Amino acid sequence: MSEIADVTTNLFRIPLPVTLTDATHGEMKEFELITVQIRDSEGAKGIGYTYVGQSSAAPIYEIIESYKDLLIGEGAERIEYLWQKMWWALHYSGRGGPVSFAISVIDIALWDLKSRKQNQPLWQFLGGHDPKVKAYAGGIDLYFTIDQLLDQTQRNLNNGFRAIKMKVGRKHLSEDVERVAAMREFLGTDFPLMVDANMGWRTDEAIRAARALSKYEIYWLEEPTIPDDFSGYGRIHKEGGVPIAAGENLHTLYEFQHLIEADGVAFLEPDVTNCGGITTWMKVAHVGEANNLPVTSHGVHDLQVHLLAAVSNKSYLEVHGFGLEDYIANPVKVVEGYATAPDRIGHGVNFNWDALEKYRVQRTY
Repeated sequence: MSEIADVTTNLFRIPLPVTLTDATHGEMKEFELITVQIRDSEGAKGIGYTYVGQSSAAPIYEIIESYKDLLIGEGAERIEYLWQKMWWALHYSGRGGPVSFAISVIDIALWDLKSRKQNQPLWQFLGGHDPKVKAYAGGIDLYFTIDQLLDQTQRNLNNGFRAIKMKVGRKHLSEDVERVAAMREFLGTDFPLMVDANMGWRTDEAIRAARALSKYEIYWLEEPTIPDDFSGYGRIHKEGGVPIAAGENLHTLYEFQHLIEADGVAFLEPDVTNCGGITTWMKVAHVGEANNLPVTSHGVHDLQVHLLAAVSNKSYLEVHGFGLEDYIANPVKVVEGYATAPDRIGHGVNFNWDALEKYRVQRTY
């Protein structure tokens, strides 16, 4: 068995082409990308990555750096062992948050390394259910005018999407209703339309909003309230009259279990870059399957298409607004509503390091 010989961490701060806004994060002008490259004693390499909002990557970077001594010299293929070793090393001061982000990056790199050494695409290595995955366009468009919203939607339709997500959570519910109504009229009956509140409401507000939006046949209402309120999710799901999607802000397997037990979700939405990596993502998917729940994704679509392609209870792949298409080779494409997991070995996300170099953040903390 090969051993981990080297762990290299990089941090980049990347400007967004358009300032984006949602109900809780305010204006987003840039994001930070953290990458980890793991090399084993035989010279094989694996890449992991995560992203966060502007000026919030420093703690994750430092935790990854602190893990190096735990990793170097260990068996590179013992992923579950290494996951537990990292988890318990910072359990008392961590248990989620930046620790889960840091573990996620390393775990992704380990799975990439392992599947590369088996000469298999990641989706096949993880189970290989079906490489074709339904995909939706995830707009970050809360303060677009209705005309801008519809223009963006038409571009997404022209680019092959057959499902759309829009933001809700404006100051007045009547504004959200007007915008969703316009989208439904534009898209027509039966077209999958998801709406995302980004945790913008209290439980009572979310129930009222869900009821108001239900007549527009929304496919799901995403993150109607804060992720910590499991009982609130149960109430919204039961009383609101629409399916609920949630999980992008849950950072442990146990949190997903609590959400399921509260009957607070119809679509589980783990983000592989913050929930604990591929190891945890697959466990969430299997817990979902055991509870007859589909799994969807959040962010990093070029990677998560592999995970959805690996499992039988997949729903939609989110093609996220924070795309890396300018910085990777062969970004995922959507054709007639579907993305296809690539047949390149590993996860196949190959960064253009030269294009990223000008955005590198020198470690000063």
